[in-house]
Amino acid sequence: MKKTSALLLLTTALLPGVSQAEIKLPAIFGSHMVLQQNLNNPVWGWEIPGAGVTVSFAGQKKTAIAGKDGKWMVKLDPVPANAAPQKVEISTGAQTVVLEDVLVGEVWVCSGQSNMGFTLRSDWNGDLEAAASNLPNLRLIKVPQVGTQELQNDFKGEWKASTPETSAGFSAVGFLFGRYIHQILNVPVGLIDNAWGGSAAEAWIRRERIEQEPRFAGLMENTRKTEAQKQSPAALLEHEAALEKHKVAVAKAKAEGKPAPRAPQSPTAWLTGNQRPANIFNGVLNPTIGYGIKGAIWYQGESNAGRAHEYGELFPFLIKEWRREWNQGDFPFYWVQLADFMAESPTPGDSTWAELRESQTKTMALPNTGQAVITDLGEGKDIHPKNKHDVAARLVRWALAKDYGIKIPFRSPEFKKLEILGSKAVVSIDCFGSSLRPFDVPEAVGFAVCGEDRVWHLAKGKVLGAHQVELESEKVPAPVAVRYAWANNPICNLASQEGLPLTPFRTDDFEMTTKPKSPEAPANK
Repeated sequence: MKKTSALLLLTTALLPGVSQAEIKLPAIFGSHMVLQQNLNNPVWGWEIPGAGVTVSFAGQKKTAIAGKDGKWMVKLDPVPANAAPQKVEISTGAQTVVLEDVLVGEVWVCSGQSNMGFTLRSDWNGDLEAAASNLPNLRLIKVPQVGTQELQNDFKGEWKASTPETSAGFSAVGFLFGRYIHQILNVPVGLIDNAWGGSAAEAWIRRERIEQEPRFAGLMENTRKTEAQKQSPAALLEHEAALEKHKVAVAKAKAEGKPAPRAPQSPTAWLTGNQRPANIFNGVLNPTIGYGIKGAIWYQGESNAGRAHEYGELFPFLIKEWRREWNQGDFPFYWVQLADFMAESPTPGDSTWAELRESQTKTMALPNTGQAVITDLGEGKDIHPKNKHDVAARLVRWALAKDYGIKIPFRSPEFKKLEILGSKAVVSIDCFGSSLRPFDVPEAVGFAVCGEDRVWHLAKGKVLGAHQVELESEKVPAPVAVRYAWANNPICNLASQEGLPLTPFRTDDFEMTTKPKSPEAPANK
């Protein structure tokens, strides 16, 4: 008996954050949270192994036994939306934890890189939006940025009601998306903001899952090389030398009354950063996986644009993996396509950003997905366009139409068919119940055609009826292919009658510039 007690105490001591007879809950469960309506919401935590736990909520009681690792979990029966504050009680008999002011409604995860992390206060109208954000039934929680190869089970954070103070530092796209749902459906909404600026898609996926995929062998080979280089003695010596040079540069700048130069980054920073595969999955995403959600919104891709061909496989894999990890079916997953950025390009040609947009568009082949096209909302000199209101509005159209049964236009027009009629090319567009509308001028702007030589030339465009565009270029007497808005920062002007931009497209199947080059065969000796 004494041996058993000693073993139990030892086991308990090894459990993170768990002491004898102490209920430990992850931060995602707390007062002021929102539970997803009409879902078997999981609730979990940690106790001493073998301890019985009872969770009481909305007239129901669910029990569980803590396993050998101390973790326990129950699943609550589905309940409808409810804006009346309720309590969740977690009890072991010896101890009870009470979570106050719990609502039931719609819960969305807001993920991606800096354009999702872009705060409400930074939006063009952020001061007004924040001032109007005193919404007690809209709840917000932010997950800190922790990059690690070690799987984390918890984070530091708490649910808070939306106020001018709490909303201002929250994701602008996430907040505005959630506010629309909250006010249109008149139900509580919970938003989980876990965006990390500059993050690569591979950092959001469990590492062993990427390792198991032969199609990502090149990605992981480069990862292992980078890991070795960043941890090498040579890299550390080089960094120390750079620090000494920086000290001299700082002293010189100070003497000249100039701003101090930025300090060189440690080679180990990448190891705990937002680019290393699985770092964000382990440190940011995993502590929330399983929490009851309606779906996810995503704004990312800039960091992967140079590998757009790979992203065509990686992005849908990410979505499938999240759905597998959450084990809540094919929940809705909507994203923002890359905005227009960098110098304007009047003639569509080769473009890594255009290729990334194509990879995003192709990902809509997955069920319950959709994208907001924003090639009209970007800023050439700023990778962080400040108009997040229209971004959120285009995203939320998908959710309102597909998930909440509201009849509203939601999908940007997309390429449907190409016909070559002599020297002219005619493209048919699927407008999904709407029709084409050129902006600013009557001509269709943003098209290019090429002949067999594959040299692209700007084409004159004429809108025919509601769904077609006729294209012609005197430099291409026999066109074979068409591209639209195929540039980092395209000059283009077609949209639906509701202002949803025509999705960038190409009709050719020319090899992508971002496709990795095959190694050359060794020369015969």
